[in-house]
Amino acid sequence: MNRTRRLAALTFLVVPALGLGPAAAAYASTTTAPGAASRATCHVERESNGKYHLWGVGFTGGQKVTYSGSASGTVSTDKSGRFDIGGLNGSKWVVKIGKTTLTCAKVKH
Repeated sequence: MNRTRRLAALTFLVVPALGLGPAAAAYASTTTAPGAASRATCHVERESNGKYHLWGVGFTGGQKVTYSGSASGTVSTDKSGRFDIGGLNGSKWVVKIGKTTLTCAKVKH
């Protein structure tokens, strides 16, 4: 009888999570493997002076990020996992974190 009650209680915990679907279940996990940049994204947009502005979010705080495009370099993210670089030439940028490479999305206003 105890086993039946435990299974019934477990059903109430599991069924709502399954009802959310795989997309919602992916957001339920807040842990990321060390060095992984699964939620990291980068963007580039044209500034009013004709130069370009490159920024990224979702990185690990204090992580070294390498960027390349019309120029290249390395920048550290702040403690919230963001970086921001302005005054660049060119609109095509790639950001590398370890073995992960991200192509930065161009933002138009």
